[in-house]
Amino acid sequence: MALRLLLAPYLTKLSSPTANGRVHSSMSRQVFDNQGGRRSANYQPTVWTYNYLQSLVADEGGQSRPAEKLQREKAQMVEEEVRGALHDENAEPITIFALVDDIRRLGLGQHFEEDILRALHRCLSPDVVNKSLQKSLHGTALSFRILRQHGFHVSQDVFKIFMDESGNILKTLGNDVQGMLSLHEACNLAIEEEDILHEAKTFAIGHLKNLDHDINKDLQGEVNHELELSLHRRTSLLEARRFIEAYSRRRYTSHRILTFSAMNFNTLQSILQGDLQEMSRWWNNVGLANKLNFARDRLTECFFLAVAVADEPPLSNCRKGLTKVNTLIVILDDVYDIYGTLDELELFTDAVRRWDIKAVEDLPDYMKLCFLALYNNVNEMAYDTLKETGKNAIPYLTKAWYDLCKAFLQEAKWSNNKITPRVEEYLNNGWISSSGHVILTHAYFLSSPSMRKEELESLEHHHDLLRLPSTILRLTNDLATSSAELERGEMANSIVCYMQETGVSEDVAREHIKELIDTAWKKMNRYQVDDSLFGQSFVRLAFNLARIAHYTYQDGDAHGAPDDRSKHCIHSLLIDPISLELCRDGGIARKKNSTSV
Repeated sequence: MALRLLLAPYLTKLSSPTANGRVHSSMSRQVFDNQGGRRSANYQPTVWTYNYLQSLVADEGGQSRPAEKLQREKAQMVEEEVRGALHDENAEPITIFALVDDIRRLGLGQHFEEDILRALHRCLSPDVVNKSLQKSLHGTALSFRILRQHGFHVSQDVFKIFMDESGNILKTLGNDVQGMLSLHEACNLAIEEEDILHEAKTFAIGHLKNLDHDINKDLQGEVNHELELSLHRRTSLLEARRFIEAYSRRRYTSHRILTFSAMNFNTLQSILQGDLQEMSRWWNNVGLANKLNFARDRLTECFFLAVAVADEPPLSNCRKGLTKVNTLIVILDDVYDIYGTLDELELFTDAVRRWDIKAVEDLPDYMKLCFLALYNNVNEMAYDTLKETGKNAIPYLTKAWYDLCKAFLQEAKWSNNKITPRVEEYLNNGWISSSGHVILTHAYFLSSPSMRKEELESLEHHHDLLRLPSTILRLTNDLATSSAELERGEMANSIVCYMQETGVSEDVAREHIKELIDTAWKKMNRYQVDDSLFGQSFVRLAFNLARIAHYTYQDGDAHGAPDDRSKHCIHSLLIDPISLELCRDGGIARKKNSTSV
C-alpha cells in the first residue's frame, strides 16, 4: 500500500484508470512516444497474462483423495527403502554411487542429504575404492563426480590407470560409450590446474561426437544431451523432470521410485504456483508494466530464473524476493539500454547513489516510477532482513544497485559515443552489468539465517562467488544477443571487442568467449571442495545462477525474446504436473493443463 501511495501522483500523470480500476497503457504509450528521439527494441508482449496466472489451480497428478493418500503412504515406504539402501554396509561402492546419482537426477536429493553424506564417507576407504571402482572407467568417473559434487577432495590421479606411458588416455577406451559419457560428465567438475581432466575431456568429446550409429537409442540421446550442455551446467529442476520421464521408459527402473519422484516434483510445483500467483498480484499492483511501454514485461520469466537459483522448497521467501529483484533489473536495463538519454541516466544513477527519497524530484516522470519502485521494494526486503536477523542490509543492497547502475551508465556512454572498449575494460564493467552480483547479494540476505562479518566483507569486495557466476551470465548473454545489439547500434559486446582488438573473425571470437566461460567454471568448481567463507547453501545459489545463465541463452534469449522452447520449459516446471498413471509401455504421460496460454 505504501508503494502505491508514493507512486500515485506519477501514475495519475502517466495514465488514467478504466471503469474496472485497471489502467490502460495507451496514455503512457502516447506520453513516451511524443517525447521524440527515443529508441525501442520492439520487445514482444508477455504471453503470461495476469488472469491466466491467477486461474492456475495446483494439481499434483489428478488423483482422488483416497488414491492420493494411498500414493503418499507408498511414497513414504519408498523413501524408507531408499534410505535403507544407502545405509547398507554390504553394498558395493558402485551401487551406492549409482543410487546417489539416481536420487540427484530424479530431484530427490533434499530427502536424503545426511544419508548420502554418511554413505559417501563409508565409500571413501582406499581399499574399497581400489577394489570396486578402478576396474571400469564408468565406475571411476561416476565415483569422482559424485564425491566432488558433495564436497569431497578427490585427486585427478584416479584416472592415471586409464592412461598409457605417454600420459594419453588409452585409445581402446574410446569404444566404451558409457565410460566416455561418464568421463565427460566428470571432467566438467575439473579445476584450473587439472591437466589430466582437461585432456580427458577433449578425448571424450572427440569419441562421443563420432559414435557408431548402432548404439542404444536411449544412450545416444543421453550423449547428445550431454554434448549440448553438460549435466554439471544444467538447471536441476528441469533435469529432474526430464530424468523422471526418461527413466520411465526403462523397464528396469523401479515403478515405485518413479512415482515417488513424480509426486515430489508435483508437490514442489504446487508450491511454486502459489509463489508465482503471489508475485503476479504484486507485479500487477506495482503497475510498471502498464506505464513503461518501452520496457519488457517478464514477470513469469523472472520468477522462473528465481526458481532456478533458489531451487530448494524451503526458499520460498528467497524466490519471491529474487523475482522482485529480477523484474526491477529488467526494467532498469531497458531504461539504460533503450530509452533514457545520457543526461537522464546520469540523474538516475546519482539518485541511486544518494538513496534519498528527495532525489525523485530531479527525475523525469517515468524515472520517478522506476526509482520509487526500486527504493520501496529494496527497503522492504532490508526491513524484513533486519527484523529476522538483526542485520542492516541497506548498505550492501544499495551499493550493489549503485554499482549496477554505474555499469549500465558506462555501457550507455560507449553506445552513445560509438566506442568499442578493449576486452579487459569491457569485462571489468560487464560482469557487473550482467546483474548477477545484485541477484546474489539479495539472495544472500534472503536466505541466510545468520551472517558473519567475513561473509559481509566478501560480499562488499566482490568475492569470486559473485564475480564468476556473473561473468558466465555476461558471456552467455553476449553469445546469444550480440547480433540484436549490433542491429541497435551497440558497440560494446565481448565478441565485438575481441574481434576489434585482435582482428579475428566472429567464429574465432565466439570460440574464445566459450573458453573464457570454461575457465570461469573451472575457477568456480574449486568452491565445491574448498572453503569459500560462505556456507554451501550460498555456494549452491551461486552455481545455480551460472546454470540458469546457460539455459537462458543456450538457444537465443529466453528473457528478452522468449520462444516456444522457453514457453515449453516454463510449462514443464511451473504449469503441467506429471501424471502418476504410468502408460502401459512404461512411459509417464504428461497431463496437459485444461487452460492454455
